[in-house]
Amino acid sequence: MTFNDIFKSSFIENITSVSILDMAIALVLAFGIGMFIFLVYKKTYSGVMYSSGFGTSLIAMTMITTVVILAVTSNVVLSLGMVGALSIVRFRTAIKEPLDIAFLFWSIGVGIVLAAGMIPLAIIGSVIIGVILLIFVNRKSHKNPYIVVIRCDGHDAETRAKSFLDGRTDRCVVKSKTAQKDFVELNVEVRLKDDNTDFVNDLADMDGVQSAVLVSYNGEYLG
Repeated sequence: MTFNDIFKSSFIENITSVSILDMAIALVLAFGIGMFIFLVYKKTYSGVMYSSGFGTSLIAMTMITTVVILAVTSNVVLSLGMVGALSIVRFRTAIKEPLDIAFLFWSIGVGIVLAAGMIPLAIIGSVIIGVILLIFVNRKSHKNPYIVVIRCDGHDAETRAKSFLDGRTDRCVVKSKTAQKDFVELNVEVRLKDDNTDFVNDLADMDGVQSAVLVSYNGEYLG
């Protein structure tokens, strides 16, 4: 190794390690599949507040992962340094919806597969995953649990309300009960027999029942 070799930079040589055509094709496909993932996320979102920023980040995640893997596959030394650099990255944003994790892994996985040159696998796999999510996430079922919040005058009204719910629902379980001098409040988990919710009106009209509220319940709000 000569004195000139010490200061010789390989930066110019690395410019041609990945062709412009490969980069263009990979990034265009990453953007297209990222848009598909974003649309599937938008159609299947069932949370309380929709975040457009998270949907946009799915597109960016797909493209960024593609760029990183293209660089890693072109240089073995760079891949080792990239592993060390990415290992110190920590994300503090909490993931509130379990399904959001699946979309994040989907975006990252597609970026890796595209950069590896497995284009048919990325496209066909994304289409299959998207169709499955659209079918199962958007499927409506009257067996979904609900919470009925009942406010009664006393024990007798409470007993009549519980008997009424037992006869009009498939399943009726008391989740919590609040008793004070002037009223009793019940939180009851129910499974409906069909999509008809008119029984709540009949429940509110019963003697001794001050109010009845039906709330959609996913099993996480009350223990």
